[in-house]
Amino acid sequence: MKRNIIKIDEELCSGCGLCAQACHEGAISMSDGKAHLLRDDYCDGLGNCLPVCPTGAITFEERDTDEYDQAAVDQHLKEKAARHEDHHHDEHHNDEHHQEHHGKHHSARHEGHPGGCPGSRTAFLKAAIPAPIQSPAPRTDDFTAGASELVQWPVQIKLLPVNAPYFDGAHLLIAADCAAFASGDFHNRYMKGKITIIGCPKLDEGNYAEKLTAILKNNNIASVTVIRMEVPCCGGLANAAIEALKNCGKMIPWQVVTLSVRGEVLS
Repeated sequence: MKRNIIKIDEELCSGCGLCAQACHEGAISMSDGKAHLLRDDYCDGLGNCLPVCPTGAITFEERDTDEYDQAAVDQHLKEKAARHEDHHHDEHHNDEHHQEHHGKHHSARHEGHPGGCPGSRTAFLKAAIPAPIQSPAPRTDDFTAGASELVQWPVQIKLLPVNAPYFDGAHLLIAADCAAFASGDFHNRYMKGKITIIGCPKLDEGNYAEKLTAILKNNNIASVTVIRMEVPCCGGLANAAIEALKNCGKMIPWQVVTLSVRGEVLS
């Protein structure tokens, strides 16, 4: 199949290893002082490694290759963790204190982080609180309390036209699908006064960059705000927006806000 996948320029690669650390699929390894893509089907094509590369050695290319294989990635990460554990155990098998400390640390680490893509890991964020028993609310036509700040339709990037009257002079909010659920005051804090468009690079096919570039080129956009989640797959949304900003031929003020899965502002 034809899809986006990373390309590593070994001449530009400094061997810092930051890309390998940023790749949560374990698709990049370091050998002979250079970064290498282990297998094409390990790379999800979302490019979380791109922004951390200090030399610009990593780029996207579209080519015929194997489809991303989540099952193969899970097995690869499992084997990688086992090799690391065996190596760590061999280093400290004569040190009982070290073994006890490592065992506790290892157990705690893996209980919260079972491996695989962080964007699809399950986690309890807070204890469930039983809903109180309430009498039916009186019928009302007053929707001002907690009113939505959504001012246009559609909102999905894939469904949006590249030209629309509401884009003229708009402050554009490009948000991850999950962001509004993680942040309790998302409408008032981020959407108010903006045209909101949403997407999920992990679930949607293709790259948003072309569509976003067309929107920025064809309309008078006043500013761009990107709201992404902390999970690596959400990097694809920010990368597409930044690519569109570079390719649109305009100087548009922009910012990227990163939210934790608990709705905290990380950057």
